[in-house]
Amino acid sequence: MISYAAATRSLKRQLGPAKVRTDEAARQAASHDSAKIAFLPDAVIRVKKEADVGVVVVLANRFGVPLTTRGRGTTLTGAATPVRGGWVLDTLALNKVVIDEQAGMAHAGAGVKVADLQRAAEAKGWFYPPDPSSKEYCTIGGNIACNAGGMHGGKYGVTRDFVVALRGFLPTGEFVEWGTATKKFSAGFNLRDLWIGSEGMLGVVTGAVLKLIPQPAARWTLLTSFPDETAALRGALALFQARVQPAICEFLDRESVLCAERATGRRVFAGQAGRPVVLLELAGSKAEVREQRAVVLAWAEAHATAHRSARTREEAEELWAVRRKCSGAMFELGDAKLNEDIVVPMRNYVKFAQFLVRLKRDSGLAVPTFGHLADGNLHVNIMYHKAVPAECRAAEKAVQLLMETVVALGGAISGEHGIGLAKTPFLRIQHSPAQVRAMLAVKAALDPKGIMNPGKMFERFEVWKHPRLAVKLPWDHK
Repeated sequence: MISYAAATRSLKRQLGPAKVRTDEAARQAASHDSAKIAFLPDAVIRVKKEADVGVVVVLANRFGVPLTTRGRGTTLTGAATPVRGGWVLDTLALNKVVIDEQAGMAHAGAGVKVADLQRAAEAKGWFYPPDPSSKEYCTIGGNIACNAGGMHGGKYGVTRDFVVALRGFLPTGEFVEWGTATKKFSAGFNLRDLWIGSEGMLGVVTGAVLKLIPQPAARWTLLTSFPDETAALRGALALFQARVQPAICEFLDRESVLCAERATGRRVFAGQAGRPVVLLELAGSKAEVREQRAVVLAWAEAHATAHRSARTREEAEELWAVRRKCSGAMFELGDAKLNEDIVVPMRNYVKFAQFLVRLKRDSGLAVPTFGHLADGNLHVNIMYHKAVPAECRAAEKAVQLLMETVVALGGAISGEHGIGLAKTPFLRIQHSPAQVRAMLAVKAALDPKGIMNPGKMFERFEVWKHPRLAVKLPWDHK
């Protein structure tokens, strides 16, 4: 039997009562993330320095207290939800960032907001590409935990591709550093990458060294329209085959475009209501962008029904309106949605589009889909009404079929959201029993008491049996 009271008293003695919150307001605020599935923790610990984290983890391990690490809570899968209660470790105060201009690296605490890191890098002439839609809120620690990506993933990569080194604490409370602030490191097992995407189940990240790249000297944006989804996907494939690598290549299907058009009150292209679009951005040196722009314009003339380019950054922002508005506008199709960030290999884009047509027809639900064509990471939004049991059942069946189909096509059940609670029913569709056993063996070796973010990833969680919180978070509908 865990004595939470004794453990929390010991914690307050070592850290001071101001850092350990047990009041209802603090516990409620930390009870859920953007998945809006709530479980109350017993205490919320707001550390002020890295050494505080070590104290927390040592005591959690000693007393067997479940420990869930949290940044801003922007995760969409329940990965930061304290499903077993215990303590929530708030890392937001670990927010120092230092740019090494010479090496092109950023030294960032786990609590640094991604957008703040990007601005600090840009002020020194560098660029940090990973850009999840919640970048004004989400933290580097959370991005590492879920291996977050964003729209730049196709050309530049995701968080994993920019992590040079990590520092933090093992579940035993021992301090560790994985890698050094050097461009080469080949000294022992690569345990750094085990922590990336592990959703806080193998340790606590307190800081990272991140690779930066030079800022692009030029950018150019083009919006294109197609008669249907298959034509749009075939068109994008033709562009990639021409060896054009856009910094961003976003796809929106008809339902997504129609929702955005109704939300903004204007057509994306005059005389073309609700046609799927592909939105491109080139970035690089002036010569590179100039050369690729000519190729892209010729491609648009050959494949698209209409296209419009931006002459200025202000015009580019206007073209981006359709992408920024589509997700939130989807709620006209239902008061709830399952936003699934699946990945499909390019060779099966058309087959997947054909599957989505069948899924909409058979489920009777709207399934607006948009996402990143340059890396195959698509956001499939299964819309339904929470008060209609038949629609809830249809959505549950649809998401199961979606995951099975994605894996059968050689894809992944998650590209950047992770597993958390919401995707636990589908993990074993993706992974064989041997693969799951290997992951569990790593978990048992590093966290023998099972205190780190327990109840996630490997234990089936039925989201449908738990009520959602009726709250709107600031990063919702991005």
